[in-house]
Amino acid sequence: MAGLEETGRMQRLVTGAARVPFPRRPPKLVRGSGTTVHEQIETWLADEIAAGQLAPGDRLPTEHDLAAWLGVSRMTLRHALGELTQRGLVAKTVGRNGGTFVAQAKLEQDLTTLAGFSEQLRRHGMVAGARVLTAAQIPASPAAAAALKLADGAQVHDVRRIRLADGRPIAVEHSQFPATLFPDLLDCRLDGSLYELLEERYGQRPFRARESLEPVVAGVREAEALEVDEGAPLMLVERTAYAKSGQPLEFARDLFRGDRTRVVVWTSELAGEL
Repeated sequence: MAGLEETGRMQRLVTGAARVPFPRRPPKLVRGSGTTVHEQIETWLADEIAAGQLAPGDRLPTEHDLAAWLGVSRMTLRHALGELTQRGLVAKTVGRNGGTFVAQAKLEQDLTTLAGFSEQLRRHGMVAGARVLTAAQIPASPAAAAALKLADGAQVHDVRRIRLADGRPIAVEHSQFPATLFPDLLDCRLDGSLYELLEERYGQRPFRARESLEPVVAGVREAEALEVDEGAPLMLVERTAYAKSGQPLEFARDLFRGDRTRVVVWTSELAGEL
């Protein structure tokens, strides 16, 4: 592997046309530091991606070349790349033009302000879409009845959809709306923004929401719907959305792909705190 240590060669290997500069020397990997070597490699590559040194679409060297440059075994490197793949930071493809590539940036879900999925995507310059799986009027589940302050057995409009970002599945959305509050909702087109529909047709728009987050893994049905492997990481977001008056409007449980989304929350100091 003579020549791998040469700076110019390594830059071409990592960035293809050397569009993005690459470090002149490999990172210093400390053995016996309490952090495994593969974790150090994972952290280093993640930092390079976060800093923009490696951009979406950049191709990494072959495992053989990159392992030699780092001075580690291919097994150690594969472990690091496997973790980065699970985190959605790199993606592997097969075939003649296959390899390991820096993945597209994750969609940031800002939970600080209440905005529908379509609006969030527009902020990122992406096209929102939806594919309706089921839409029916059913008795509210106990959890939905409690959240929406409905009597036992009250009817809700139950809507399940696949949410798309630039045509690719990113979330399974499951929303329930009080049927008496939104009559004939199921007769409307349900492949656009439901929040905009509530506002335009019924004069009701969610003003605030209580949302809880829980990491889960994809089952068979979720994996098929989201085009991920069974057991892939997902983020469950449970939400109760309220009108400005305090009237509950929606109870939802959404499953987001962990490799394509990141949750952002802005916080501030509590009033009166020093």
